[in-house]
Amino acid sequence: MRLTIFWQRMADHFGAAYADSFARDHVMAGLGGRTVHEALDAGWSAKEVWQVVCSVMDVPPEKR
Repeated sequence: MRLTIFWQRMADHFGAAYADSFARDHVMAGLGGRTVHEALDAGWSAKEVWQVVCSVMDVPPEKR
């Protein structure tokens, strides 16, 4: 998954204004105690991060 698609999906699910805030502030155990930004910076793929976000935030299957 490309980062552009990842950020489009984040904006679609959380709203454009909240997606970045969520990505900077929400620490997830599934990301090793990291935020979305920290996980991406640490080398996690966008697909891996999106899968964790979907699991943690109960993203509906049609948006995954």
